[in-house]
Amino acid sequence: MSIAILTAAGGEAAAAQKFGLIPALNEGGPISWAIFSVMVIMSVFSFYIMFTKLIEQQKVLNQAKQVRAGFWRAATLDEGAAKLDKNSAFRQLVDDGISAQKQHGLLTDPVEAHDWLHNAMSRSEDSINNKLSGGLPFLATVGATAPFVGLLGTVIGIYSALIKIGIAGQADIGKIAGPVGEALIMTAIGLFVAVPAVLAYNWLQSRNKTIARELSTFSNNVLGYITSGGKVKPAVAAAPAAKPAAAPAAAVKK
Repeated sequence: MSIAILTAAGGEAAAAQKFGLIPALNEGGPISWAIFSVMVIMSVFSFYIMFTKLIEQQKVLNQAKQVRAGFWRAATLDEGAAKLDKNSAFRQLVDDGISAQKQHGLLTDPVEAHDWLHNAMSRSEDSINNKLSGGLPFLATVGATAPFVGLLGTVIGIYSALIKIGIAGQADIGKIAGPVGEALIMTAIGLFVAVPAVLAYNWLQSRNKTIARELSTFSNNVLGYITSGGKVKPAVAAAPAAKPAAAPAAAVKK
């Protein structure tokens, strides 16, 4: 009985090895290997973009919390900007607004200060949003094309199976299992590459929209502050009260 079980297990292992991924790709030849390599490259770059963009977005979201926590408590924009990180997206907006205000005073052709500042800060917002959106078109492209790249491998596998059937003159399951298996594997790989790319694209786009709203709100507040000479700025929540110091142990005993 044990010998029969071992023999069956060995046969199943040999069959699994015969019809695994590598044999299936070898069945399709150089074209299948080329298609598989393309999909691996697409998947690697997709995951790289996912993680790098996620880190970039989280940095900006953390910067937004920093702005809400203490920027508008400062007496001036320069003082508030000094509280922000040097590479902060929000500091870039403040610096560009201050720079535009200085440049407006140098203009010889009269231009409304509000329009000049608004255009300058809009350009600053666009540059930040464009940087955050970099790489996302690649995810969209992968999500749209990966299933069709896998389908190409599927077509090649089915075509190979039909050729073998035509040569043999009959449908021998042993001869067509390899090409059909290769076709199904290519379909699965195409979906495996496409689905994460589509999900990541939609998620990252949603987070970018949240960041864009934060930047737009902050930009409008800075614009209002500059054009009003510091008289208009958003309401600042009161700072949390400090916790009372614990009484000394000796005083408690008394």
